[in-house]
Amino acid sequence: QVQLVESGGGLVPAGGSLRLSCVASGNIFSIRAMGWYRQAPGKQRELVASITARGSANYAASVKDRFTISRDNAKNTVSLQMNSLKPEDTAVYYCNADLTPAFSGLGSVYWGQGTQVTVSS
Repeated sequence: QVQLVESGGGLVPAGGSLRLSCVASGNIFSIRAMGWYRQAPGKQRELVASITARGSANYAASVKDRFTISRDNAKNTVSLQMNSLKPEDTAVYYCNADLTPAFSGLGSVYWGQGTQVTVSS
C-alpha cells in the first residue's frame, strides 16, 4: 500500500524558516511529478510548488524566491524549504505524488495527510 507522510510543520515567527519533508513508501514502480499544496481556513487548496522527476520546478507566484522544492528520487522524498515566511503562509501543507504502484499499470495521484504550518506576526 502506497503512503505519503509529511513532516516538519510547526509554529514559526514571521521572517523565519521551516523545512517540510515528505516520503512516499510502499511498493512503487515510478513517480512522476511530486508537489506541495496548501489550504488555509476558508480557502481552496492551492499549488505551492511542484517538481518533475527530472528536477524541473514550478512555483506559485506568492512563494517564488522564498520557497525551494527539491526531491531525492532514490529515496522517494520531496522537500520544501520555506524562507522569509509570512503570516499569509499559514495553512495545512499537503504533499502529493503522481505515481504508479508496483504490479499495477494504473497511475494515480496520492496525497499525504497534511502538516500544519503557522506563521505568527
